[in-house]
Amino acid sequence: MRKIWFGIQLALDTLRGHKLRAFLTVLGVIIGTSTVIGVGSIIAGLDGAITNQLKSFGTNNLVVTKWDSLINGFGGRSLEERLRKPLTYENAVAIAERCPSVSAVSPWLFAPWGIHKGKYKGVDAFNLNLGGTDPGYIDSGVEMMQGRFFTDTENQRRMAVVVLGEDLGKSWFQNTDPIGKAVEIDGHIFEVVGIMKRPSASMPGQEDRRALFPYFSMRKMFPNAREHMLIVVAQDGKQAAAIDEVRSVLRIERRIPYDKPDSFAISTAEQMIDQFRGVIAMVALVMVVLSSIGLLVGGIGVMNIMLVSVTERTREIGTRKALGARRIDIVTQFLTEAVVLTFLGGLAGMFVGWLISQAVGLVFPTLPTAVPIWAVLAGLGVSIGVGLFFGIWPASKAARLDPVVALRYE
Repeated sequence: MRKIWFGIQLALDTLRGHKLRAFLTVLGVIIGTSTVIGVGSIIAGLDGAITNQLKSFGTNNLVVTKWDSLINGFGGRSLEERLRKPLTYENAVAIAERCPSVSAVSPWLFAPWGIHKGKYKGVDAFNLNLGGTDPGYIDSGVEMMQGRFFTDTENQRRMAVVVLGEDLGKSWFQNTDPIGKAVEIDGHIFEVVGIMKRPSASMPGQEDRRALFPYFSMRKMFPNAREHMLIVVAQDGKQAAAIDEVRSVLRIERRIPYDKPDSFAISTAEQMIDQFRGVIAMVALVMVVLSSIGLLVGGIGVMNIMLVSVTERTREIGTRKALGARRIDIVTQFLTEAVVLTFLGGLAGMFVGWLISQAVGLVFPTLPTAVPIWAVLAGLGVSIGVGLFFGIWPASKAARLDPVVALRYE
C-alpha cells in the first residue's frame, strides 16, 4: 500500500511539473468520459419524460395503426409495412358497432406530408400538427383550456371549425379571447371554437401546435388524405377483451386469411414504453461507440507520454534498480502514474458532462436531466481501465531496462 501511495505522490509531482502536457495527454479521456456522462444524463431524462408521457396516455386507451410499431426505430419501416392498405373511417365504425368491450373509438386522419402553416392577423405559424377526428376523441383524455370541442353536428355538416393546441393558441391570442376568431390554415379559413390544454407530460422541448378539425371537414380540406390511426377507449377493466375484439373485427374488415399475420398493430401504453426503450438502447450503444473513440485516442496519448516519461527518467530507473528496486516495483510505479493521469482526466470529464446536462436542462426545461449512477461508475471505471491497459507497455519497458545501461544513459 505504501508503494502505491508513493507512486500516486510521484505521479502528482510529475503532473504538476508538466501541466500542459498532462492536459493534452488526457484530453481524449476527458472527451470520452464527458460524452458518457452528458449523453447518459440526457438519455435518462428523455426516458423518464417520455415514459411519463406514455403512461399518461391511459390504461384503457389503445392506438391502432397499420404499422407494426407506433414508435419508428432506427430500422425504419419495412417494404411490407409501407405497402399495407391504410386503415379507414369504416373500420372505426365497425369497431364501435361490434366490440362490446369498447366504450369509444375515434378515427384520426393525418394530413398529407409537408409543412403546414397558419396565420392570424399577420402572425404566421409553421409546422402545425393537423389532424381530423370526431367528437368522441375528447374521451381519450383531452382537456379543454378555453371554449369547447367540436360537436357531431359540426362534423356531419363539414363546418369550418378548429380546436387549437395550447402553445399555438398562446402565440396567436396572447391577450384576447380566441373563441369565435377566424384563422387561416393552409389557405382555408376556420373559426376557433376551443383551445386544448397541453398534454400532462409533453415531449421535452415540443410545442403543442395541434390544430384539430372535424373528421369530415378535414376530408373536405384534404380530399387525397388516406392515412388513419384509430384511438380506441376500452371499458374499465376490459382492455384485454377489447384488444381481442378489435383484432377480430379488423381481421374481418381487412379480409386477412386465418393463416396470415395481422396487417395492423394495436398498441397500449406499456407496449409503446417497451418500444421506446428499445430505441433508447440503440442510442446508448451509439453513445458507447462514440465515447470509445475518444477514450482510444486518450489511451494512445497516455501510452505515448508514458513512453516519453520512461525515456526521460532512464537514469532514475537505473538508480532505483541499483538500490534494490524489483521489476514489480517499477511496473507498479509507472502503472500508478498512468492510472492517476487517466483518473484525473475522468474526473474532469465527469465535470464537463455534468455541465452539459445542466446546459441541456436550461435549454429544455421540460427535460428532467440527471446524471445517472451507472454513467458515473462507467466513466470512472473506463478511465481507470484505459490507464491500466495503455500503461502496461511503458511500465514493462521500464521494468526491463538494464540498470548498468540505464545509469550510463545520457
